[in-house]
Amino acid sequence: MTALTGPVHGTWEPHPAVRWEDGFLSGNGHHGALVFGDPNAERVIVTHHTLVRPSGDGEHRRPPWLAARLPALQDRLLAGDVSAAEHFTNGRPHQRVQPFHPAFQVSLVRPPDDDRGDYRRDVDFTTGVVRTTCAGWTSRVFVSRADDVIVQHLMGPGLTLDVCLDHRLPGAPEALAVGHGAVVTAEGALLSLRARYPDSDRAFTGVTLVAVTAGTTTLAPPRAHVEGARSVLLLTRVRRHTGELDVIAEGRALRDLPTRYEELLERHTALHRTAYRRVTLDLAAAPAERALPGSELLKRPGSTALLERLFAAGRYHLLSASGMFPPRLTGLWTGDWDTAWSGAFTNDANLNLQTACAAAAALPEVTEAHAALIHRQLPDWRENARALFGTRGVVAPAHSDGESGHAYHFSREYPLHLWTAGADWLLKPLVDHDETHGTRDPRTAAALAEVALFYEDFLSRTDDAGHLVVVPSYSPENRPANASWGTLNAAMDLSAARHALLTAADYHPGQDAERWRALADRIPPHRINDDGALAEWAWPGLTDSYDHRHLSHLYGVWPLDEITPYDTPDLATAAHRALQLRGAENDSAHGHLHHALIAARLGDGDRVAHALGQVLDGDFFHASLMSAHYPNRAVYNADAAHTLPAVLIETLVQSTPHRLVLLPAPPPALPAGRLTGVRTRFGAEIDLTWAPDGARAVLKPTRTVRIEVRTSSGDAEPLDLVAGEDHVLSKGAW
Repeated sequence: MTALTGPVHGTWEPHPAVRWEDGFLSGNGHHGALVFGDPNAERVIVTHHTLVRPSGDGEHRRPPWLAARLPALQDRLLAGDVSAAEHFTNGRPHQRVQPFHPAFQVSLVRPPDDDRGDYRRDVDFTTGVVRTTCAGWTSRVFVSRADDVIVQHLMGPGLTLDVCLDHRLPGAPEALAVGHGAVVTAEGALLSLRARYPDSDRAFTGVTLVAVTAGTTTLAPPRAHVEGARSVLLLTRVRRHTGELDVIAEGRALRDLPTRYEELLERHTALHRTAYRRVTLDLAAAPAERALPGSELLKRPGSTALLERLFAAGRYHLLSASGMFPPRLTGLWTGDWDTAWSGAFTNDANLNLQTACAAAAALPEVTEAHAALIHRQLPDWRENARALFGTRGVVAPAHSDGESGHAYHFSREYPLHLWTAGADWLLKPLVDHDETHGTRDPRTAAALAEVALFYEDFLSRTDDAGHLVVVPSYSPENRPANASWGTLNAAMDLSAARHALLTAADYHPGQDAERWRALADRIPPHRINDDGALAEWAWPGLTDSYDHRHLSHLYGVWPLDEITPYDTPDLATAAHRALQLRGAENDSAHGHLHHALIAARLGDGDRVAHALGQVLDGDFFHASLMSAHYPNRAVYNADAAHTLPAVLIETLVQSTPHRLVLLPAPPPALPAGRLTGVRTRFGAEIDLTWAPDGARAVLKPTRTVRIEVRTSSGDAEPLDLVAGEDHVLSKGAW
């Protein structure tokens, strides 16, 4: 492991993983590796973002064509029929997206050796290398960003072991048609495993090159037996395909790679280390606690060393899961074919929460992966708009397996096909990226225009005051206490429509902009209910349901800047009241940390601390420092692991294109620390140091801009920044 400026940038354990959930992780956003670290029976589970199991007609499912029935539904909802939307379906059963699954495990079996002296397994976040050492034996595993290959290097005196590719993982279908291949090569051996899905023309094939130094290799198919080697290098790839894959060509591609471990690592770390080291958090934790293994540190939920390590691990895992796609519900990893909620991209909350730190935490790689998923699926989004609503433009699905962007995952209790806010919600990180880097990506501009076109066609109904009505409307995944799930004027839908139209106008000056701004002006304001809280549904008569894990109605607070304590204090007070009244329902990790993000925007450090405490005290983290969806490590899920860095950043630094807020909501348990490398949406990098007697921020602007600087005391001052000229802000207790 590597220490940069104090905190430990890695984690370690004194024993091998017994459960796959505790295996250390490496990844490059395409391939993933989950490493157990057992010197006698090592297992490395191989994953890939494309591996989803075909499920009947799952590859060909489309949204139902319901647009012709939309006017009648709108009439009924406007007339007060609170259950009308339950019938807006073609009668299909609930259809989940294709489930994510692991490929196989690379199994390494050595002659039994009871000597476990000096055992240690660790992962270095700065390199992505998972290392195991024991009694003179060393294994190092990483997934190369440069070469898109899983690299495993074994060293030890007289290495003798059997290598095979084993598909027998929990939940693997019995009808999976599996074939093995093994051939001797000049390097050692080439192993392959082909698995064809039941009732499908699709398959996946894994290929491993076994390169042996100073030893012999023989075959006992499907295994390769290595005897007396000084070192063994394994290079593994997996492909999902139709028909047959050319294993010889795949093997040739592996043989064309360098066979020297150090060269492969150097090529990889040039990309990975650069990204990882951009941002660090130092909370002045005790050195003795920093030295603890992760499993012991997790037993000290109040430890600043734990927050340091979880911050570092969160950025590491998020970076490692992002490339071809952004992270799934399980990041890029699973050891079981039965992934909860299909291991999907869950768009109505989880995906954006997991990637929430991307802009500020200087991980453009994550946003680029997020953008790749969106742009790949825009044709499907267009079909959703036409089929469901009869409009131009785009409508995003609430769930995706990565292959399809069609909206077919819905049911009576989860009418996710009625969620129209999704496109704005999913495009918001791309807008943040543009603001941070001072760019205007033409692909983002084009997508925003399509969202605006959708609203032009969809927002066709008005209320008695002449305001536009979002009908039907859906607040994921909640319902009013006195109505069904599909209703009118959900707060998230109002915020999304307004933001989408105004943002599209900013990207497209001219007549379109004038028309879109005029449309945004006709969207009704938010409603404050009888409890003084911002109502989840602005339509009069709809009663709030407070005990729910989602906080969709506070979209205007986070991630938008529609509601702030500085610009809209009355709405901010109502939003804060809504947050106070919100229950945690089923204790989902994403609910607690979504709560924390909103509390930070509203300047409530105590509430942030409480929400963080629910996660840290609730046993949500595995020894791998990957997280679970529920307390007591129930259901492997990346929400807490990937979202936590965003929460900590938001408590310390917030920005808009024209505002900087320093220390808006630091939890009381973090009286001092240093956060370096954070990016702002006005184009400056910030290094922040704080202590009980004051704080100091060094701003490094990349463009010339005037901003407003605010502190937790409520002070506001203008500040002119000049590109290339550092500016230092220092003050007494902020």
